[in-house]
Amino acid sequence: MIRGVTVLRELTEANGTLSLSGLERATGLARSTVDRVTATLARMGYVRFDGRDVHLSPRLMELGNAYMSALRLPALLSPHADALADELDESVSLAVADREGIRFIHQATRRRAMSLSFRIGDLLPAERTAPGPLFATQWTAADWQGWRERRAADPRDLSFTAVPPRTYGEDPQDDETFVHRTREASAHGWSLDDQLIEPGLVAISVPVRSPAPGGRIASVASVVSHTSRHTARDLRTTLLPRLRSAVRAMERELHAAPPPEPGPPPSDLALWTGASKQQLGREFIESLARGLTVLTAFGEGRPELTLTEVSQATGLARATARRALITYEHLGLVATAGRTFTLTPRVLSLGFPPLSRTTLPEIAQPHLADLTSRIHESTSLAVLSDSGEEIQYTARVATARVMSVNITVGTRLPAYATALGRVLLADASADALPESLRAFTSHTITDRRTLAQALTSVRAQGYALVDEELEEGLRSIAVPVRDRSGRVVAALNTAMHASRRTPRECVTDLVPELTATAARIQTDLHTAARFTHVPLT
Repeated sequence: MIRGVTVLRELTEANGTLSLSGLERATGLARSTVDRVTATLARMGYVRFDGRDVHLSPRLMELGNAYMSALRLPALLSPHADALADELDESVSLAVADREGIRFIHQATRRRAMSLSFRIGDLLPAERTAPGPLFATQWTAADWQGWRERRAADPRDLSFTAVPPRTYGEDPQDDETFVHRTREASAHGWSLDDQLIEPGLVAISVPVRSPAPGGRIASVASVVSHTSRHTARDLRTTLLPRLRSAVRAMERELHAAPPPEPGPPPSDLALWTGASKQQLGREFIESLARGLTVLTAFGEGRPELTLTEVSQATGLARATARRALITYEHLGLVATAGRTFTLTPRVLSLGFPPLSRTTLPEIAQPHLADLTSRIHESTSLAVLSDSGEEIQYTARVATARVMSVNITVGTRLPAYATALGRVLLADASADALPESLRAFTSHTITDRRTLAQALTSVRAQGYALVDEELEEGLRSIAVPVRDRSGRVVAALNTAMHASRRTPRECVTDLVPELTATAARIQTDLHTAARFTHVPLT
């Protein structure tokens, strides 16, 4: 398990991609061990291979999702953070403590040429942030000692890849400055970052306290800006009152939220890992797979579990679950309190930061490649334009043929005359239909009532077949891709010359393949979008 976690962390530090030889060098593991570990992770859907390169896959985010759902803070507090970001037109973040550092659990960012945000799960040194001094007000003597040891071992912050390294070595004055900032944070109830991470970046933070007795800091809310918009003094005088008001609303939310009903734990994991071992033999490390599934036993309504509960949730023997939990405690991924175990923010170090910036086209691309290799036809993903009248291609994999459909990513076409567009329009309101429908061929539907009837059929049958309506000889079939709420956010299609397959063959041969691929894309999308925003383009 330790070797598997090491591989995942190195891939995370490398922004999600490393060659097999690069992993060998980064981890110090033998090549045969790297091959077995990555084969096991690929079997679990946590990584994928592209030639000799290994890429993190969105499904790996289920480990971080287990921590985030058990924590509950992102679900309860993020609407307030998003509303504050909209009101102030500034980026707003939520962070939790991770030993002598902080990790972000939510980001509400502004779309500007100069964007200010970190990735969800990024680890930052406490002394270079606004939340850090607030969390440090609760540190014990052992915590301060651990921080000083870390500062001495890594004076330039080279182990914190989310921030620029310091340009100089250890400076005792910096340490004293952090101690002073912590005293001020304790006295004032807020803290500033005045260009500590990099020139121009400023932030102000206020603690969100738990409703439990003692009122410990559960999270810290921050407003982040840059000096061309606000000085540090501006943040205190202009934005601090609104931040404090938002934090009070967050604390009321925590106090009023009822205890969650436990969601369904994972099932049949022991059987799945056993079957994989039989199929793959020594290339599948069953202990690694079983160990990682232990992390998914936690979740909403299951923040603290006993050894027996972990064993029951996963179907693993108590001895197996116990070894995994002890190993994770050693790695800092699990904490114990009496007889119960909880996940720590360090679980987010297993792939979450790079994957939190994943887009839908990036999610879809490997699935399109697999589909194209199976059906030997070009495949595409498209979304509806802002106007609702056009589709825009966002991902595509072409097949090698003398005569093929020549479309590139970014191409826009009229939605009503394409299979992709009709799948998307079928889920939109009737107002999305254009007033006039141009005839591209003699087969194009140009009557709005006839088009509305066609869209009704698309909704009922779950696919759209458009035959030579956009161009003579071009036949296309498409299926929907839905988000976590069930809304159609994209469409997946394949297109070909009409001579290659009859309309009936398109339905019988291609719809099942398209539907299965759409389901795989949806699974990854739903995992990735549980606590992050997944852009459609």
